[in-house]
Amino acid sequence: MGRDFGWLWRAFAVSSLGTGLALDSLPLLAVLVLGASAAQVSWLAAAGGAAGALLAVPLGPWVEFRPKRPLMIGADVLRFLVLLTLPVAYVLDLLSHPQLLLVAVVVAVADIVFIGASGAHLRALVPEHHLTRANGRFETVRWVSTAVGPPAGGALFALLGPVATILTNAISYLLSALAIRAIAAPEPPPPAPVAGGSRRAELAEGWRAIAADRDLRLLFANAVLVSALIMAAGPPLLHLMLGELGFTPLEYGLGFGIPCLGGILGARLSAPLVRRFGQRRIMLGFGVGRSCWLVGLAFVGPGTGGLLVVMAVEMAMITCMGVFNPVLATYRLQRADRRTMARVLTTWTIGSRAAVAATTALWGVLAAFAGARTSIAVAGILLIATSALLPWRAGNGDARHS
Repeated sequence: MGRDFGWLWRAFAVSSLGTGLALDSLPLLAVLVLGASAAQVSWLAAAGGAAGALLAVPLGPWVEFRPKRPLMIGADVLRFLVLLTLPVAYVLDLLSHPQLLLVAVVVAVADIVFIGASGAHLRALVPEHHLTRANGRFETVRWVSTAVGPPAGGALFALLGPVATILTNAISYLLSALAIRAIAAPEPPPPAPVAGGSRRAELAEGWRAIAADRDLRLLFANAVLVSALIMAAGPPLLHLMLGELGFTPLEYGLGFGIPCLGGILGARLSAPLVRRFGQRRIMLGFGVGRSCWLVGLAFVGPGTGGLLVVMAVEMAMITCMGVFNPVLATYRLQRADRRTMARVLTTWTIGSRAAVAATTALWGVLAAFAGARTSIAVAGILLIATSALLPWRAGNGDARHS
């Protein structure tokens, strides 16, 4: 796919590894340094995500009508600088909940800008017949980083203190910016705003584009709810494992890192499965498969047996996600209009982050009143029901994707 895709892949790889190392670093700081409760951990994640999504709402057109590569570099540099404030505050004994929230908000906004710009940039950089393969490469890196990152991050946490992984993550964003800067191919000019178009219409265009396409509309609803329920169960599960069952940060990292080998396998199988069975069948089959397993985490117990339950459930769920995610990413790029691509991706991310924030806050209340196990079980049961929102009936334009 060319030298320039190689630089884009390197940028994604190094930032993904940094993110994997720092997975759940802010909740870990909140629990182990600031003594936060399960509800406080959930509300921290919810408030950061909600504020980030709200602030990113006007950014869709801003991303759409500007060159994408400078935006990607700027988002990386911003994440580097804001994450760097946490180790400084920790050393000076000034770390606080408001700072964690502010960092979470800024990183969330920068994430949304980067995702919107990078999706449109990828479609311009890679021929359409290579999109599934390219997205599979990214998915492989994502799961490799998540497999290696949490155990390594847990070890760094134990050996060098609670902010070592955050510092590493900050540096990874700087390296990502340098890799993106090395891409040599001229970037195609961004689309121009519609003459006489209103600002309000431009802001709503991403939502309209999703709503106008039945498959995108259903996949958006499904993907948003799946992400929201999985992420909402995360803080209660973290508190259950670290705060109630006595698992160490390293064991917690291993419990979620080793199953990511299933994501690597799924990502590698994604393109061959699509070639063998068709894009739509794989998207529907593994879309259902990824929704069936979360409820098992409500039965986690202490010790080795409990850790094995976590690994088995996560392995099954993540393998299905590894196959599904590249297919969804490619299908979305193929169906969205080039002129509204960045706005569709930005809208998709904003909707997902807002839903995650709202659901996480609600699950924080549920965990506070009903306990961590009950909140995880409810999320798992509702997750199974999300399969009804997949686009089971083929619509116009699906023949070339089958």
